[in-house]
Amino acid sequence: MDIRIIVGDVAKFRGDALVVNLFEGVKAPGGATGAVDTALGGAIRKLIRVGEVTGKWGEQTLVHALGKLPVDRVLVMGLGKPEDFTLERVRIVSAEAVKHLRKIGARRVGTIVHGAGTHLGAQTGTRGFNAAQSTQALCEGALLGLYRFTRYKKNSEDGKEIEALTIIERDREKLRAMAEAVRRGRIVAEATNVARDLVNEPGNALTPAELGRRARDLARRTGLRCRLLGPPELRRMGARALLGVARGSQEPPRLIILEYRGGRRGGPHLGLVGKGITFDSGGISIKPAENMEAMKGDMAGAAAVIAATSAIARLQLPIHVTAVVPATENLPSGTALKPGDILRAMSGKTIEVINTDAEGRLVLADALHYACRQKVSHLVDVATLTGACVVALGTLNSGAFASNQALLDKVVAAGRATGEKIWPMPMDVEYDELIKSDVAEIKNTGGRKGGAITAAKFLQRFVGETPWVHLDIAGTFETDKEKGYQVKGGTGVMVRTLVNLAVELLSE
Repeated sequence: MDIRIIVGDVAKFRGDALVVNLFEGVKAPGGATGAVDTALGGAIRKLIRVGEVTGKWGEQTLVHALGKLPVDRVLVMGLGKPEDFTLERVRIVSAEAVKHLRKIGARRVGTIVHGAGTHLGAQTGTRGFNAAQSTQALCEGALLGLYRFTRYKKNSEDGKEIEALTIIERDREKLRAMAEAVRRGRIVAEATNVARDLVNEPGNALTPAELGRRARDLARRTGLRCRLLGPPELRRMGARALLGVARGSQEPPRLIILEYRGGRRGGPHLGLVGKGITFDSGGISIKPAENMEAMKGDMAGAAAVIAATSAIARLQLPIHVTAVVPATENLPSGTALKPGDILRAMSGKTIEVINTDAEGRLVLADALHYACRQKVSHLVDVATLTGACVVALGTLNSGAFASNQALLDKVVAAGRATGEKIWPMPMDVEYDELIKSDVAEIKNTGGRKGGAITAAKFLQRFVGETPWVHLDIAGTFETDKEKGYQVKGGTGVMVRTLVNLAVELLSE
């Protein structure tokens, strides 16, 4: 979809549909909505008087222009109470608007920027958002909301696509900042949709080798360095935890390494690690059959890390980033890892395998150690790691576990700014007792109690003194409901948070 900005009169936009808005409690619309209302002969005010348009959050009212405007329809979006309006709501209302208009066959859509300008603060006592912030959120919401994964299915709405979204602004002085906001919004939204594509792919298509190929292709397009390491290199490196998990599959594992050198010497070096289990059956400790098909998405952490690194490169942020993805399948076979086996990780630590379905932490152990060897200054891993985190936090928040409070605060703030909710979890030293092994230095599960925490404590053994945050996205990597800019399937969660984190680290 083409997104462009024009300076002009919103009532003169020519296209199929126009999006305007209304806050709850407003009786006489002003600004751009007021200009459209005047052109419609006061139609919006009449609908307000009879109670058909209230401005309540989530309300959508389609008004036919009947030749009074050079568009066929006007969509009035309710913004709710002004004091409740946020940039996240800009994303949501933008997504809902374009999805509604796509359903009715609109191809050329015009829109005003929702919630932008100091007038919002003047009327309500709130600070409002500037035009650039609202424009970026609008673009993100529209592009994320229109996403569909249809590679393997003929879609009944294949012919219905919005071809152009035009943002109409009156103030020419805001144009440059808004154009940059469109560029940024497009880059982060497209990266999120790349991650969604990867998560939605079936395991027979997205093998570890194929994930490596797609990472390499993305690297070529965005100017990243890419290395793909297979079993011979992994054996030489001593990556026996990753190789141990891979033993049960006929698909060879990969260690995918992406590097972006945009920063100055001595500046921040961000390490990103993503769990890349392209299908997880649980191995010998096999999972129940019900809902096992969702385990094609057990590489959502890898997808987020790969896509975020590509976005950072496209944005040309002045930061050094190293991304590491351990990719393999976890399957049962005659050669598969068994409960009771002992592995020696790349760091030299020995691990007793209690449950082969706790494989994510095994592959991450080698990847985290490798990232630390690259002298990263900050380290974040993203993983669909534990069902225990879903039990604790549900599907609304991702769990955060950290060795460094300052970095944790930055990660949580980066998520909040993008609408991706992150909840900090405890990391008390007493939890270490639960993963002590009688026959090795550590065991790969501490039992049911505090399962998400003991998984994080396991990972902490492989990061040394490097400031580190672990993000457990087991509950947030996919959704079975369509709401706002989220569509069924992979969410692409943490792509935008990681990009935002890279921006925040530059201010240190």
